[in-house]
Amino acid sequence: MARRRPFRSHGPSRSARGALAAALACSLALLAGPVAADTRDDLEEQQEQNEAEREELAAMLEGTESELADVYLELDDIERRLPMAQDELAVANDELAAAERHAASVQDRLGVAEAQQADLTSEISSTEGEITETESAMGEVARSAYRGGEGASALSVVFAADDADDFAVQYSVMSSALRSQNQTLSDLESLVAVNRNRQARLDAVTTRIGELKVEADNAVAVADAARQEAADLVAEIEQLQADQEARAGELETLREDYTDQISQIEADNDEIADEIAEIDRREREAERERQRQAAERAQASRSDDRDTGNSGGSGGSGGSSSEGSGSSSSGSLIPPVPQPLYVTSGYGMRWYPITGGYYMHQGVDLRSACGNSQVASAAGTVSAVRPAPNGTHGNQVMINHGTINGSRYVTVYNHLSRFAVSQGQSVSQGQTIGYTGATGNVTGCHVHFEVWRNGSTIDPMGLPAF
Repeated sequence: MARRRPFRSHGPSRSARGALAAALACSLALLAGPVAADTRDDLEEQQEQNEAEREELAAMLEGTESELADVYLELDDIERRLPMAQDELAVANDELAAAERHAASVQDRLGVAEAQQADLTSEISSTEGEITETESAMGEVARSAYRGGEGASALSVVFAADDADDFAVQYSVMSSALRSQNQTLSDLESLVAVNRNRQARLDAVTTRIGELKVEADNAVAVADAARQEAADLVAEIEQLQADQEARAGELETLREDYTDQISQIEADNDEIADEIAEIDRREREAERERQRQAAERAQASRSDDRDTGNSGGSGGSGGSSSEGSGSSSSGSLIPPVPQPLYVTSGYGMRWYPITGGYYMHQGVDLRSACGNSQVASAAGTVSAVRPAPNGTHGNQVMINHGTINGSRYVTVYNHLSRFAVSQGQSVSQGQTIGYTGATGNVTGCHVHFEVWRNGSTIDPMGLPAF
């Protein structure tokens, strides 16, 4: 079966949507208030938590065939992303509503300002007409006075009058004309002052209109961006829901294969247990042989003493070696990778998320980058070097450490990218035996390390050096 490509959302890229969200956050900082900021912080925190949980989930899927693990992880990604996208959509809709309210407010203010501009322009134009008419009338009065010379004075009226009554009439006419002329001049000055004030107001309104137009353009741009953000999220949610349905269908189809894989994991674990039991059996036989030879040497020494009558004894038992690493030593095991250790999946019963069942995880998984060296936990003899494929374990090294502090130890290193030792080779503690990889049924590079003591697995993290 062809390998599937890792799932990718068909919606906008996270970086593109992140940049847009950042722009919206800046533009709407005063509109959406602190609640939206807090919501975005919560979403970022949730995203970080999801990434950590995904790493843990990937470790739980160790031993699962990669295609099935990919489908399950993709479905898990979708199910984690979907509620986050829905929350982001709610935030985007709030921001869109705030942006639209702001844009409407700016448009209202712009409309009021433009109405004021129109009114002032009309009033100024009307008053300019009155000023023009008044100036024309004043000009006519001036021309008439010029044509009449200086005869329009009070003295000329006295001399020109036929009698007192005629003087009174002519003087009254003259005074009325002068008052009318002064009033016209006063009205002209008032109209000019009023228009000067209106022009200043018009200039201010015109400036404000320019500012409001810029603000309105920005508000429309922010609203459009918020609207696009919401539309993108709606599209992403719809795609996520479609992908969720598709992945769930694929997963259901692959469940039967998964049952077979669990059986393969258990069979591989049984095979390792049988092999380690055989190593222990040979160790016990070697130990019994060493004890038998030591007893024979002691018996021979006693016989020699009796035969020679030499009470000083010659003897002693020189140490002997035997096959494998059948020697006894003291000390403690060290981790296969440098401290500090980061456990991605611990030793013990492991929950399998696809079926909800449990199986025994016989080792501990440690974080380690692809290609990092792994070292022998103690001195010993390499009892097995198995290249992938060899079941679910990938490239595997097994080291027999013999007896340490009275107990028999064997360590196992799985999923190596390549080997640095060969079968039968003697190794010292801390010597590189291979390099971190992702061979076998795993979801990524990591260390899988097992410690077998007297034929049974133990939790490596309980050892003193860990």
